[in-house]
Amino acid sequence: MDAPTTRSAAGDRSGDSSGGGGRSAGWFGTSPPHHRNAQHGGEREGQQDGDRDTEGRTPGRSFTQIRLVGSGADRSGTAPDSPAQVPPQRQAPPQAAAPAPAPTPAPAPAPAPEDTSDVGLLRRTMAEIEPIADKVTSHFYSLLFLRHPDLRALFPAAMDSQRDRLFKALLTAATHADDPATLATYLSHLGRGHRKYGTLPEHYPAVGECLIGALSHYAPRSWGPRAESAWVAAYTTISQIMIDAAAEDALRAPASWRAEVVAHDMRTPDIAVVTVRPDQPYPFLAGQYAALETPWWPRIWRHYSFAGAPRSDGLLSFHVKAVPAGWVSNALVHRARPGHVIQLGPPAGSMTVDHSTDNGLLCLGGGTGIAPIKALVEDVAQHGRHRSVQVFYGARRGHDLYDIETMLRMQQTHPWLSVRPVVDDGPGGGLGARLPEAVYEYGPWHTYDAYLSGPPGMIRRGVDTLVDIGIPAHRIRHDSIEELVGARN
Repeated sequence: MDAPTTRSAAGDRSGDSSGGGGRSAGWFGTSPPHHRNAQHGGEREGQQDGDRDTEGRTPGRSFTQIRLVGSGADRSGTAPDSPAQVPPQRQAPPQAAAPAPAPTPAPAPAPAPEDTSDVGLLRRTMAEIEPIADKVTSHFYSLLFLRHPDLRALFPAAMDSQRDRLFKALLTAATHADDPATLATYLSHLGRGHRKYGTLPEHYPAVGECLIGALSHYAPRSWGPRAESAWVAAYTTISQIMIDAAAEDALRAPASWRAEVVAHDMRTPDIAVVTVRPDQPYPFLAGQYAALETPWWPRIWRHYSFAGAPRSDGLLSFHVKAVPAGWVSNALVHRARPGHVIQLGPPAGSMTVDHSTDNGLLCLGGGTGIAPIKALVEDVAQHGRHRSVQVFYGARRGHDLYDIETMLRMQQTHPWLSVRPVVDDGPGGGLGARLPEAVYEYGPWHTYDAYLSGPPGMIRRGVDTLVDIGIPAHRIRHDSIEELVGARN
């Protein structure tokens, strides 16, 4: 599963897994009969890893009864001495009256009752496996590829990022398991996005069986028949929403687009503007992004923002910075040339302009994060409503402002646009470190909607600054911190 996409500063659009149905319901409503009675490990609570059989299950065993420990007299096994056994004492001289006894402290409040609902069980499981998430996800994929080797071809050769995405998706689902509306939004996005990987409805039962096997193996304290039933019901709901969303999306759009590189412009030694022509119409909105796959690294997808609003010729441009060990970014910057063909996933993201309001736009772009900001400016210009747009363009050094000439030309063309370069320069300053400070110097901003794009640290600092100066959280939009690799430096 993919990680969630951040829609606004108010919180991620995430998923929940609170659907009904127990073990007899199968993994999802349309699953084949032979998957509906699949057996899973970890049938009893309180199991230990060392007692598992060859299939990863743990045989049931009785619990050791634990007795409460009382006072020291209780532990000694003998009663206190009786008065006759105590030797007589000499009478003590009279003493001053003893001080009043200290007040008895108020009893500690009783602990809150444990949440035994299905949602509570899901969250207990996730809390138990969170410290060992890497082991859990590795075990899941080991089970999946061992039991269903035909599915290995759907995954990239290197599984590191894939493991991270699976756990983030599970954590998101468990965290928001009592929010059905958010569940549908998040999971529908995942279901549509999984089409580009070649995921089919018949793959979901296998994934569910191995997921339950991994959870039961590594969550012995929280696992049991009720926890298993809760996860089966949750996965049933999760998979059905994703399947339905993918089926609906297939009626109106391809799973992916082939796109030919038609221009490759090196702006710096490690930043290129790559322009492609899709083989079919590609509808999107300014401010959105897409997943890209190169022919050199099959099944490895990375996200990049569109560097412009939709064009009449259908061309798409992306600003790409080659990052250390970045397979896709290095391929796009250093290997891609006109004539090469890449794959495009469907557009995603909601960092788009609200054209129903006259609010100004306050835009913070750091590094290649200026790409979607440029698209927003073009979008405002195309709609013909001259709203104030204030752009703060951040970089570590002056020569890193690789697109400043383009932005300044746009400023000369549009009197409602103001572009302010912000250079960090100082030793040890991260990209965009001065952007929030620069925003404080201008304003006021209470009539503006805010947009941020750039490295995760810049986005976090920027959101804090914008909230401090009075912009409501629901009017602050930014790229997904987890997924938008194209904006990282």
